Amino acid sequence: MEYHNCLVTKSDQAERVMRSLGIPARDVEDRCEADGWVLLCLRGRHTIPATYRADPERAKRLCRIEHYIREYSRLIDIERDAQMQMQLQEIRTLSGRERERYGRAILGLKGKMLGRKLDYYLVRLGREQHIETEISSGDIVLVSRGDSLKSDLTATVMAVGRYFVELAFSERPPKWISQEEIWVDLYVNDVTFKRMQQNLEQMRHLEGQQRIIRDILLDLRSPKPAQPTQIEEWHYRLNPSQQDAVRQALGSEELFLIHGPPGTGKTSTSVEIILQARRRGMHLLATADSNVAVDNILSKLIEQKGVRVVRVGHPARVDPRLEAYTLAAQMEQHPVQKELERIREEIESLRSQRDHYPKPTPGMLRGMSQERILTLAQKRKGMRGISAETMQALAEWIKIDQKITTLFDKIRRKEFDAIQSILKEADVVCATNAMVGSEQMEGLHFDLVLIDEAGQQIEPSTLIPALRGKRVVMAGDHRQLPPTVISENDILKRSLFERLMEEDSVQGTMLQIQYRMNEVIMDFPNRLMYDGKLIADVSVAHRTLALSNPPEHEALLPEYPVVFLDTLSRPEAEQLAPRSTSYENLYEAEQTVMLIKALLEYGVDVTEIGVITPYLAQVKRIRKALEAEGIADVEVKSVDGFQGREKEVILISLVRSNIARSIGFVSDSRRLNVAMTRAKSKLIMIGDSRTLHPNPPFDRFFEWLQQEKQARLIEI
Repeated sequence: MEYHNCLVTKSDQAERVMRSLGIPARDVEDRCEADGWVLLCLRGRHTIPATYRADPERAKRLCRIEHYIREYSRLIDIERDAQMQMQLQEIRTLSGRERERYGRAILGLKGKMLGRKLDYYLVRLGREQHIETEISSGDIVLVSRGDSLKSDLTATVMAVGRYFVELAFSERPPKWISQEEIWVDLYVNDVTFKRMQQNLEQMRHLEGQQRIIRDILLDLRSPKPAQPTQIEEWHYRLNPSQQDAVRQALGSEELFLIHGPPGTGKTSTSVEIILQARRRGMHLLATADSNVAVDNILSKLIEQKGVRVVRVGHPARVDPRLEAYTLAAQMEQHPVQKELERIREEIESLRSQRDHYPKPTPGMLRGMSQERILTLAQKRKGMRGISAETMQALAEWIKIDQKITTLFDKIRRKEFDAIQSILKEADVVCATNAMVGSEQMEGLHFDLVLIDEAGQQIEPSTLIPALRGKRVVMAGDHRQLPPTVISENDILKRSLFERLMEEDSVQGTMLQIQYRMNEVIMDFPNRLMYDGKLIADVSVAHRTLALSNPPEHEALLPEYPVVFLDTLSRPEAEQLAPRSTSYENLYEAEQTVMLIKALLEYGVDVTEIGVITPYLAQVKRIRKALEAEGIADVEVKSVDGFQGREKEVILISLVRSNIARSIGFVSDSRRLNVAMTRAKSKLIMIGDSRTLHPNPPFDRFFEWLQQEKQARLIEI
């Protein structure tokens, strides 16, 4: 881009400079502002003095920052609208029963108040009919009396049981919550999008180390190379690749990346980095996009005695076993609580006094301001049909209300100061990316920020914690599932971690030894996604499924860790579920249930069996079939639902079976990688080779099956 018709000046001087040069505002074609400077690109011919001519390097820098902020602000708006429209469209077009069938609503509930906990109002909504839903702890839901579109009442899910759902409300819920026929609909959390937008705007003007980090992330400068540090004592038994990652991460002054494929101990490595940094006196922030990942880090941190940890976030989204470490729980124990309680009692007393006087409603005030009421009352005068006596009564209400407002402000200030003291005194603060952008953490910066599951989060989400640290370490795997994006935008689907991994100037390392899978289960995903660099630790390389008796079914033989059950002899079996775009396959569901029953008969614990299938309709089909057999405790989920999880046995129902050989998003190599790498000892895949084989990556998979002696292809 040419900058000969652009001028650059300090942001606060731009208008004065334009006036002095006689440039009207309408001639500004583009305005790029960052770091206290503004670049004005003009249309038409203008004489720009040398003092204000744009230096190409500075102009390029300002344009990059400005256009980045604009582009991602636009993409966030698109994604937010897509998510909200998807939810609202579903509510408009599908009946409540249909939404419930798809797991995104719960109907026919009756509420019961459970009281208050950690400043939230808890309600248990229950019914006699078993609840089967995709709604889970931490979700935002819309609560209504049977007409979702007429409600704006939202709550956070605390827990979901077989016959109840517990919700947390930030305000006291209406009395009708205890009536019958209450509906709960899955909804969108708009706060997260607002925090990403706010953070983007804040990154425009940064100083010091935060500016350096931003410039590295925007490819405006290269990070300094890491200088590996020496570690005197380890908290965990780490392998050489993990130890190397810790040394380099601690030796990095700005940015370091850790690529952690499945089962390679990414969380242990990340926690070791945090603990070693704590030894060096650093104040630390550990984040991830999901609450589950944050809780995983917190769980490992609290195993180490003496580490002061605070978990920031809505208590409903935190594992109940970790409640004592939440900011809300620690606030309850803070010395300021006694004073806050005294102030609240004073407020209640003032409210009682205020109730003795008439409330100055707009209709009663008749256009007069509260200040005017106070003045007239002081002069003992009436006006506009209001007697002097009533005027004095209105004034008393106003004066008491002002005292209440002052006391509430006092509570907020004291609460904020107490929160800041707790967070600053902690060794490690744990929070989701979005919570880092909350008011509670406003103004806090850290010596080191560690961002987990960085390959699964959209770029603006990662930026929130990344711009709070003097140093940033990101850990993730861009070869597993990408960020979840409803708007189908390719830019948002590419995480910041993936983009940085592809830049030669950014330093990183890959963890190479995995501790989860039999080496045969590992082998194909290793070849497909990791260039064959993964190594199975000796402790798991030859692990096999322990059965109580030799199995009759060939698919269950322990000596074959990977089995593919081929349904090619069956007629095309896929079908669309009624009134749905999701596929199901009845034959594969039947085979899955039959194999699970056999596994249980041979002594495999029900908690060690997992079923993965790419379509929600098939998830529901298999769950329903298992319940009919009295087997309700086997986890059946989509690929996304099993990310980060593992089971001794994994069964994968691939569903697609059609003449056109179409497999849709089943062709996503990253999804196949995640699905296959959840299994520790046994992986059983069920699918139609005629449909799958012509499509990558299954062309390579079937070639691998033929070559691998410890993998079997069995026609059924």
